[in-house]
Amino acid sequence: MAKKTLRSPSILTELPGPEAEKVLRKDQKFVSQSYTRVYPLVVKSAKGIWVEDVDGNRFLDFTSGIAVCNTGHCHPKVVEAIRLQAGKLIHMSGSDFYYHLQSSLAAKLSEITPGPKEKRVFFGNSGAEAIEAALKLARYHTKRPRILAFLGAFHGRTMGALSLTASKVIHERGFSPLVPGVTHVPYAYCYRCPYHQHPYPHCSIACVDWIREDLFKRSLPPEEVAAIFVEPIQGEGGYVIPPPEFHQKLYKLAKDFGILFVDDEVQSGMGRTGKMMAIEHWGVVPDIIALAKGIASGMPLGATVSQSEVMDWVPGSHASTFGGNPISCRAALTTIELLEEGLIKNAVRMGEYLLEKLKGLQRRFSLIGDVRGKGLMIGIELVKDPETKEKAIEERNQIIQACFEKGLLILGCGENVVRFIPPLIINQKQADTALTIFEEVLKKVAKA
Repeated sequence: MAKKTLRSPSILTELPGPEAEKVLRKDQKFVSQSYTRVYPLVVKSAKGIWVEDVDGNRFLDFTSGIAVCNTGHCHPKVVEAIRLQAGKLIHMSGSDFYYHLQSSLAAKLSEITPGPKEKRVFFGNSGAEAIEAALKLARYHTKRPRILAFLGAFHGRTMGALSLTASKVIHERGFSPLVPGVTHVPYAYCYRCPYHQHPYPHCSIACVDWIREDLFKRSLPPEEVAAIFVEPIQGEGGYVIPPPEFHQKLYKLAKDFGILFVDDEVQSGMGRTGKMMAIEHWGVVPDIIALAKGIASGMPLGATVSQSEVMDWVPGSHASTFGGNPISCRAALTTIELLEEGLIKNAVRMGEYLLEKLKGLQRRFSLIGDVRGKGLMIGIELVKDPETKEKAIEERNQIIQACFEKGLLILGCGENVVRFIPPLIINQKQADTALTIFEEVLKKVAKA
């Protein structure tokens, strides 16, 4: 796509267009229909913040490929790094042999994650694999069988990760029995609160104290709990940001009982929230961190980063044939360079700009019940009534579809939240274009 065409979305055909229809028919026949495609986007190419489909329609991408392309699509430095590495070494399996890119990336991840530099890293291919490794490691290190996770959490769909997940029943339906020993508790809100996505100031205290004073005394022996798995900001659960005290109190609870604090940064990490890791907003140092999505600008890579004394398993305990392959490691090192060179600062700057503008829309549209976020991880919650907070589920879905038809790609989360997760390269003009489309759609849906 030439630069002169990258100024605004351009919809040339009905959606889906004729070429897209051909792909959709083939997909329906040959591809697993377990995937959740919310609109018929058939991508041909992408560059920066722009996506072009097979019919020549051009879209402004506020999904980043589901929070993966933090450096934008096909960033030239990432593309060049991949190209050069592909000419040298594509695969030799780091589970059985050595190559410097794995150890170099592990050293860099140890440097940029919270806490002391003495860490070790296990490499997989995805967020679910990073969580699976964290689950196995927690049980191995502590020799304890039980796990705490949170209602609303999404940690992945493989069996161990799925057992930690509790955001939608569809994820679990038909797959029981899951991995045993997982207890789910409320996330940063009073367990009696009927509308948990607006935490009361006391909610973090209520939730953590409830675990300490009730759950640990009545149902779950704390000395049997290996780890607490938590998202700094719940993603799939609705972009829920906990009260300021929540993570500190949760961390203290974990330390009081010798429980590992496992931080799921799969969606929120790698600069997305204006910090390299979202947990840095709360000053907590996790025992284990799970990374994926934005770590390698679109190349498959997951990483489980642990304090060295925790990652004490022996050879053969866990491995991955493709995890930490040379190309993904090279892409990740280049991604981190770009984040440190200015993209994280841009996420702070543009995140503040978008939040300000969206809160302005909230004052004008009663359909918007809440706007929340950090950096470029922003949730817009939609309600039928600002007083009752009744969820505007159908309206949310209409907005997502209407934005697609106008050339803006967005996604939902929770039942009634729209998420804005554009690439961290976004500029103000692109943000204004997205806001204009979003406002036009809001007006239409609000009048319907």
